[in-house]
Amino acid sequence: MDGILVINKPPGWTSHDVVGRVRGLTHQKKVGHAGTLDPMATGVLLVCLGRATRVSEYLMASDKTYRAVMRLGVETDTYDAEGQVVATQPVNVSESGLRGALAGFVGAIDQVPPMYSALKLAGKPLYKLARKGVEVRREARHVTIHSITLRAWGTPDATIDVRCSPGTYIRSLAHDIGAALGCGAHLIALTRLASGSFTIEDAVELKDLEGVENLGGLLHPTDAALQDLPAVTLDADSAQRVLMGRSIPLSGWDGSPLCRVYDANARFLAIMEYDSAVQLLRPKKVLADEKATASS
Repeated sequence: MDGILVINKPPGWTSHDVVGRVRGLTHQKKVGHAGTLDPMATGVLLVCLGRATRVSEYLMASDKTYRAVMRLGVETDTYDAEGQVVATQPVNVSESGLRGALAGFVGAIDQVPPMYSALKLAGKPLYKLARKGVEVRREARHVTIHSITLRAWGTPDATIDVRCSPGTYIRSLAHDIGAALGCGAHLIALTRLASGSFTIEDAVELKDLEGVENLGGLLHPTDAALQDLPAVTLDADSAQRVLMGRSIPLSGWDGSPLCRVYDANARFLAIMEYDSAVQLLRPKKVLADEKATASS
């Protein structure tokens, strides 16, 4: 099977656990996820099967939307409810004050990743160092917070929706918002509402996959990960050249350097990159075999 399975990850499961379960249900080895969720978190986890694993980088590069619940007045070492409390402070925050603080984080910001993360230093995940009580300097990373919407506020908990660039740590965002408010904060719940064009409404429950005879019917096509790229349709001869890994001439192309390529039967063949210097489309990733154009 080739395609993208949109799972509503249950709490307590790692992303790796979900991949293992899907691998067991489908009896195929080529399975991977596109964007890790912490065990505490729920929501959209994209699981790629077969050839779709080759487009996971494009899925991971898409914007994300989260619903997060922050608890003000309490800080933890992991920045979430799974960690140890390291500080408590009274919460004297008004709704207008909270809204003002949230607005200060919208836009391009520098964010320091949490120590309890899978980022590596000298080949070792930071969380392993953190568990030993070792804290190291982490470089701030540029991320973009497109929007923060306050959904609910009742001291000490605030529910927010966050639309952000990939690589954003919502745990760090909660921690930093708490610091800006002067009372500290940590994350007590997190749900990924969307990853790119895939939303929580598209997701299936992991438990509902049990006993499904044809999981292929739940898969989204591989090219669903690439809808932001322009599409090019080729004749049979050009399609065959692409499947053999060859470049094809294309003059006057003024679109994105990357594009999706299809044969005359609307079968997805490849991701290609335009070389304007020589006016050629060069294969970047061929995702079909020669049978794809057999009936062209």
